[in-house]
Amino acid sequence: MQPSLHTCPCQINPASESVSSALLYKDCCQPYHDAFYNDEVDEVDGIKAETAERLMRTRYSAFVLIKPEYIVKTTLPTQQALLDVQAIESWAKETDWAGLEIVEHTPKLGKRHAQVEFKAYFKSHEETTSSLEGKIQAHHELSAFVKVTNKANHDARWYFLDPTVAMTISQKQPCICGSGEKFKRCCGGYLG
Repeated sequence: MQPSLHTCPCQINPASESVSSALLYKDCCQPYHDAFYNDEVDEVDGIKAETAERLMRTRYSAFVLIKPEYIVKTTLPTQQALLDVQAIESWAKETDWAGLEIVEHTPKLGKRHAQVEFKAYFKSHEETTSSLEGKIQAHHELSAFVKVTNKANHDARWYFLDPTVAMTISQKQPCICGSGEKFKRCCGGYLG
């Protein structure tokens, strides 16, 4: 079967006991992924995540479905060249994903930032016979996102701020998101 005929990975939550009608991949994250994988990938006219939570969900589904280019393209543009696409792909392939729980979405932090607290569930494949082997575990994270506006066409788009990317920037330099503010007053507070 095609992935589009299955429940979207971001709709699976092993921590929830409520049964609701989960969206299919084709009705949830696929349109966002497809917009990045067409021939005009550099054009920003396609579908875009309207909230940081929506972007978080599409990124989780991209990890599950092994779409490392999507992970890169939805990270803040100044960080993209510093990402290791092969490492992202390897990690996605080696992980047995089990579901996503959005703990909290804070849609507005200041002028252009948002946060999503989430748990990405996965199954352990440890070599040892520890008690964790084969059990579902959770990667619990508080992720920061920034909404960047393209000054040429006024198009605004959410991006993930990757705290693991090593960047040499001082607190007084212009922000990496292009806002025009100093780094310390903008994204610096979320990457520190």
